[in-house]
Amino acid sequence: MAGRIEDYAIIGDTNTVALVDRSGSIDWWCAPRIDSGACLAALLGGPHNGRWLLAPQGEVVSVTRRYEPDTLVLETEFTTATGTVAVIDFMPPRHDVPTIHRIIEGRSGTVAMDLELIVRFDYGAVTPWVRATGDGLDMVAGNDGLRFHSPVPLRGTDHTTVAEFEVRETNQLSFSLTWFPGAEQAPLPLDSLAALHRTRRWWHDWVAGCTYEGDWRDDVIRSLITLKALTYGPTGAVCAAATTSLPEHIGGVRNWDYRYSWLRDATLTLQALLITGKVDEAVDWSSWLRRAVAGDPGQFQIMYGVGGERRLTELELDWLSGYEDSRPVRIGNEASTQFQLDVFGEVMDAAFTAARHELPNQVGYGGEVIVALMEHLEQVWDEPDDGIWEVRGPRRHFTHSKVMVWVAFDRAVRLADANGRHHDRVDRWRTLRDQVHAQVCEQGFDTALGSFTQSYGSPLLDASLLMLPIVGFLPPDDPRVIGTVEAIQRTLVVDGFVKRYETDGNEVDGLPGDEGAFLITTFWLADALALMGRRDQATAIFERLRGLCNDVGLLSEEVDPVDGRMLGNFPQAFSHVGLINTAANLSLPDQAPCAARAERPAPR
Repeated sequence: MAGRIEDYAIIGDTNTVALVDRSGSIDWWCAPRIDSGACLAALLGGPHNGRWLLAPQGEVVSVTRRYEPDTLVLETEFTTATGTVAVIDFMPPRHDVPTIHRIIEGRSGTVAMDLELIVRFDYGAVTPWVRATGDGLDMVAGNDGLRFHSPVPLRGTDHTTVAEFEVRETNQLSFSLTWFPGAEQAPLPLDSLAALHRTRRWWHDWVAGCTYEGDWRDDVIRSLITLKALTYGPTGAVCAAATTSLPEHIGGVRNWDYRYSWLRDATLTLQALLITGKVDEAVDWSSWLRRAVAGDPGQFQIMYGVGGERRLTELELDWLSGYEDSRPVRIGNEASTQFQLDVFGEVMDAAFTAARHELPNQVGYGGEVIVALMEHLEQVWDEPDDGIWEVRGPRRHFTHSKVMVWVAFDRAVRLADANGRHHDRVDRWRTLRDQVHAQVCEQGFDTALGSFTQSYGSPLLDASLLMLPIVGFLPPDDPRVIGTVEAIQRTLVVDGFVKRYETDGNEVDGLPGDEGAFLITTFWLADALALMGRRDQATAIFERLRGLCNDVGLLSEEVDPVDGRMLGNFPQAFSHVGLINTAANLSLPDQAPCAARAERPAPR
């Protein structure tokens, strides 16, 4: 059985990511890309679906883990009755072929160790052909190959590679697993110690460029490193998470593939990169975004593959039992075909943010891409859509979607005013901006509740409404904003954490069962309260969110508010973006991302 979600750490090379359990088992690895088929997939099934275990034999007295400071080099130390041993896991960034290195160090006494390697390509379905090499194994099936280097004798049993060996104090043993195209010759194994030194230096140099000087700097740096690990280096796309189908409710069906890049993450991710001084990454992300949305606006998608792929066909893998029997296991994401108006606002807000920071290669700044998007939005903005949460129920006039339509027209006007272009269009955009604003205030606000609601005419609330003051739709001291925030606190907050919307007894999303509380929405609550001047409340919420980080500083998508377990895909980029931005909002008010988005005096 896979470990609890919070029991995992990650290693990565800015092309792909592997999950390492605190027991010493690597239970998830997709190669050569983060969205490739997994060759180690025990996370969503069992050991027979692929894993790589390096752990002491028998009882372990204690396990402690840490990342080496300012790196993605993971150290797991095991203490047994006979001694202590450490396993150091890492992947060298920007290397020609993805490679996992595992170095075992004897710290005290003598520790008997077990090694178990089970490789199953195509998400645990395909057993490779294995050939001994003298210092390890070559494993090939189709276009996938793995080169395994081992300093200890190996033996095969029932399509599993195993070994038993001892590690004494000061001993050091190096193992590696390298992916290569199955039709090519396997690469020679790399020197793991030399690779470790290069990896440490690469991460130290990268972190040295971080300019963030606010409070909670260690947490911000760890979140920033996590975002870098989730960035696909060749294109600059930021992946939503490293995994697929980790459930939003244990045993439920809300299991989705998050190994793609969402446009709705655009502005908040851009702000997190800019306030930490990562301008090169911000430029790469902006450039990827511009390329992704280029073309016919009528074919605009809400998400894309990390290489810019548009076809993300959703499939169910029936040979995998799912994380803790949470089925189905899905790859691909049908939501990529949905119609969601809010992404127009996010793309335009990202363009405006890029322009304000004078980034080169901005997202269509002043160019034809923006004009094409806005002309298309003029035709479709008043249609119902699928909403920010990608519901699989009927389309509605979601209030948040219409607010983001307002953002799109508002940012288009502000860009046009700033650069003196599009005089023939800007008056129309300004008129539509005001029309959308009036419609939302009239049809999206429930006077009896004293709150904006999830969709026009609905009595339900939605956490996305916390964005109203953040994006500048209304001032934070507007009674309608205060009423909405307080209504969400009364209705959607469970044990301090914010659920997206009410799932009990309503058919909004077309899915059975419940889900956990979302971390990004809880960060939004802290941001909204900070804008409203309730900084003590906001700080208390932020400190509670910080406390959810696991022992190596990672966050998932959601938390079970009852038992505190992490839920959803892991680690979740949006949760770490939320941590960075809220930390800045609370400790660097002059650089606060949410204040920058809301700086324009909004109409009342």
